[in-house]
Amino acid sequence: MDLILILGAGAVGKMTVGQELARITDFRLFHNHMMIEPVLELFGNFQGSLISRLRDEIFSEFMKTEYQGLIFTYMMAFDIPSEWEYINSLAERFEKSGGSFFCVELVADQEERLRRNRTENRLKNKTSKRDTELSDSRLKMEDEQYRLVSFEGEIPFEHYLRIDNTNIEASDAAKMIKEYFRLPDRSARELLRRVSLQEVKEEEIPELYRMQVESFMPLYEKYHDEGSPAIESMERVRRRYAVENRKYYFILQDGARVGAINIGHNDPNEKTVSFISPLFILPRFQNRGIGYAAIQKAFELLPEVTCWKLETILQEPANCHLYEKCGFVRVGEEKVVNEAMTLIDYERIRK
Repeated sequence: MDLILILGAGAVGKMTVGQELARITDFRLFHNHMMIEPVLELFGNFQGSLISRLRDEIFSEFMKTEYQGLIFTYMMAFDIPSEWEYINSLAERFEKSGGSFFCVELVADQEERLRRNRTENRLKNKTSKRDTELSDSRLKMEDEQYRLVSFEGEIPFEHYLRIDNTNIEASDAAKMIKEYFRLPDRSARELLRRVSLQEVKEEEIPELYRMQVESFMPLYEKYHDEGSPAIESMERVRRRYAVENRKYYFILQDGARVGAINIGHNDPNEKTVSFISPLFILPRFQNRGIGYAAIQKAFELLPEVTCWKLETILQEPANCHLYEKCGFVRVGEEKVVNEAMTLIDYERIRK
């Protein structure tokens, strides 16, 4: 497993850059204050040895997961030998697991860091910084008391990058890190972990219907097709729900309902052919890969199916791209609905 260590003085932007980096890679963020804040809240003071033990447990458990790696943020005093011992032990620990160790150092002038010390994101995630006068004073004292910026050539790690992010947005710094170390994009595996299917209960049909109307209404307003799910009745949804060999599932991301999918067999004696109709994602959650993950989950639910079928709008290239990405190919004749809209069939055959 890989570790990306982000070093830097107080309020330099370690956590914020880490958040942006986690958003575009398959790395999870474990920022320093995720252990510090609960200990301060519970004990009323800094308990260094306890915080270290808690961090160590997190590292141990996380290394058992299938993630690409972890982003860890730390304010290092370069003039204290024990700090070097700790950083070297982290590098050795992750490299022994077969992973790589990446070290990023962020530097910014004190004036900019004092400004960042009062930003909404920092105060939201770090309770101990909310007394901003006290926090500003502590930041200045740390700058005077410790050497928080490395000397040129001092950091010995093979994979090292130093960024002066005084005038650089966190998202741009994250992209620089990703590109410099050639880190992989966020994988489909990460999204698949967060997406699940939950069978719709009969009493939940009104909620299902509301979500269907909201999801399909933009397409109806664009094409004005009379067969649109946006304008079908709730009774029709109930009839589809009642079909013995078909089921509706809510699509959940992180436990929240973001769409729905209906899958199953039209012929009660046929178990190897399944239809997807309809599949929809609420507009505010579209273009996030959720539809792709939902289709993969549907494949897992019906492993005996060797032929999947669906219908989509030819004039919606994003939809066509999604299904082709999932292994579907176009079949049959085009069906003209009106001058603006044509329906096409897709099939996915598993050999």
